[in-house]
Amino acid sequence: MSLSTRAGASTLVIPPADRPPVTSRATGASPLMYVALAFVVLLSAAPLYFMVVMASRANSDILGIPPPLLPGDQLATNIERVFANADVQFAEALLNTLLVATVATISVVVTSALAGFAFAKLRFRGRNVLLVIVVATMMVPVQLGLIPLYMLMTKLGLAGGLASVTLPFLVSGFGVFFMRQYASQAIPDELIEAARVDGASTFRIFWSIVFPALRPAAAVLGLLTFMERWNDFLWPYISLDIDHPTVQVALSRLSGGYYTDQALVMAGTLMGTLPLVLVFIVFGRQIVGGIMEGGLKS
Repeated sequence: MSLSTRAGASTLVIPPADRPPVTSRATGASPLMYVALAFVVLLSAAPLYFMVVMASRANSDILGIPPPLLPGDQLATNIERVFANADVQFAEALLNTLLVATVATISVVVTSALAGFAFAKLRFRGRNVLLVIVVATMMVPVQLGLIPLYMLMTKLGLAGGLASVTLPFLVSGFGVFFMRQYASQAIPDELIEAARVDGASTFRIFWSIVFPALRPAAAVLGLLTFMERWNDFLWPYISLDIDHPTVQVALSRLSGGYYTDQALVMAGTLMGTLPLVLVFIVFGRQIVGGIMEGGLKS
């Protein structure tokens, strides 16, 4: 250790050997942590694996004791039986659900981004009151609105068709609140003011500045909305007629009756789950990036 003087001021110089070690907050995971993560992954993937095993077996094998643990050779046959079942109309159900979920997802993402930007960055009279009303809609259980919603769809002449399961879910209170919270943190006010000084309109600011910044949150909201609409059962079961089924309604028909073919049900469930897995694979990077960015901002 030495003491040096520069321009009348003393400076303490510590040799490298005497300097205290620099510790990092980020430490490597222990082997026990990897074991725990592997156990959680296996536990989460076990139902999917069991579904594949049951879908690839004959019904007699599924009912056997002990149940099979390895996939069989009946997967293609069971899937063909699902699509050949005229009472279920599984191919039409897949197309109907894909159409409903896609339209609802696009609408929810766009309207939530617009409303979230308005609530977060625009100043107008009654903004806080309107936001409270939007949040209050999230507190009403969906089950309470089924009867009046069905009466409304009947009055509009939409009951029984795909419009009845699409129109009520084109907007989302949760989506508006979610995008508002993200926009308030991800977009600085100075950036919007600079765009206004350059002569950009409100829509130009949203399209060129705000929406690209909201893309990670939009991916997360889009996945959640797509999954919600794809897995919805109660409202489509009530509002749709027999000629316009969705995936969940078709699966309920597969498992109905006095005799349930478990292999057929598992094969249909597998085909109904694959689109969700594909959507997550396609948008997984945006989704993980949005979650990580939100965690860093918080």
